[in-house]
Amino acid sequence: MKTMKHKKLNTEYSTVGSRVFDAINVAVLVGLALITVLPLLYVLAGSFAGESEISTRPFFLWPEKFVTESYEYIFATDAFIRALLTTVIVTAVGTVVQVLLTFTMAYPLAKRYLPGRALVLNLIIFTLVFTGGMIPTYLVVRDLGLLDSYWALILPLAINPFYLIIVKSFFQELPQALEEAARIDGCNEMGVFFKIVLPLSKPIIATFSLFYAVGIWNDYMSPLLYITDPNKWTLQILVRQLVSTDAANALSQMDRTWVPPEQGLKFAVVVIATLPILFFYPFLQKHFTKGVLIGGVKE
Repeated sequence: MKTMKHKKLNTEYSTVGSRVFDAINVAVLVGLALITVLPLLYVLAGSFAGESEISTRPFFLWPEKFVTESYEYIFATDAFIRALLTTVIVTAVGTVVQVLLTFTMAYPLAKRYLPGRALVLNLIIFTLVFTGGMIPTYLVVRDLGLLDSYWALILPLAINPFYLIIVKSFFQELPQALEEAARIDGCNEMGVFFKIVLPLSKPIIATFSLFYAVGIWNDYMSPLLYITDPNKWTLQILVRQLVSTDAANALSQMDRTWVPPEQGLKFAVVVIATLPILFFYPFLQKHFTKGVLIGGVKE
């Protein structure tokens, strides 16, 4: 009887304790979420607000009067449209190139019988700790004739060594029987890779495609270092120009009789630069955990 009573008390205690822990955990997570989301909501609300409201209200999440002048002004400006299209194209092409190079390099490194495999892996791990630095990388890009070229935004960072190691580990966990069956059916190594391995790698392809795409989209240093022609500016460089200077004068060379709110214009540019990545996250979120954990098994 006494034992049953102790068990009941322990169960009640653990239940109360777990509830308290859950409540604290939820409160902390909600607080962190608010810290992250509230600035974004303020910027979004400010992009639809008038100049007087932005200057008089220190913080708000809903404008008193919705105005769309900032967005109309932005999308009527050739410089912004050109930078947006440039960023979209560079991100799309760069993601395809980087994912293809990463996966084609990781696949042979997953084969333990590959000659020189250990040396190559050690060199890859070495780059995780030591890098060439900004000036040597710039000199390499310059000597390759890539300055003022969009390839300078893609090729120098084409293979992330950390991503490469995870993808290699994922390939090592694939059933070897499938590859052997494909070779018996007449597939060569390229056929096995494209017809067997890649179709089985959809979660990890989706995961690292998004990682690479976000990296290219948000890249600021590469275009700052390698692109000098303003007509080839990416969106991040243009956003920096608009936020740090007079936004209306930096954006437009057109003859206009009206100018949108200065702060509202900056807010609108930040919103447009952020929305595309936020739009794709929900569609690929289900692949994140599976894609990363499935390739995180140690050799």
